[in-house]
Amino acid sequence: MGNHQLASLIKMANQIAANNTHIGDDVAEAKMVADHLRKFWARSMKAQITEYLESDGSELSPIAKQAIVLL
Repeated sequence: MGNHQLASLIKMANQIAANNTHIGDDVAEAKMVADHLRKFWARSMKAQITEYLESDGSELSPIAKQAIVLL
């Protein structure tokens, strides 16, 4: 996996999480983000971001991390 591709996935996951922080409930927000990733991300994208979370994950926001765990 290329660094540029991974950086793009991290950025997108964080943006999706940021766009879903209006509820004020971390669990509900993480579920919304996870649902979005399930619906709109390719299997390979989900696999790459999950692998990143498991190996490091330091650049992911807390909500994005929770969402990826739910995948």
